[in-house]
Amino acid sequence: MKPSHVIRQLVARALYVKQLTPDIENEINYELTRLGYISDVDYEALELLMSEMDAGRIRLVPNP
Repeated sequence: MKPSHVIRQLVARALYVKQLTPDIENEINYELTRLGYISDVDYEALELLMSEMDAGRIRLVPNP
């Protein structure tokens, strides 16, 4: 079975728009729950997202 790296794609979307929206966050959480594990590629993508947020380059958008 070939992994789809959906989480990596969601992180790429957050990096592109420079914000982590509730929709993107919910989709990431859904994929983590659905898969039950995280691939190395997806883990590295999440690490990048967190470091960009810590550096203030990605804004966390609150729920409306």
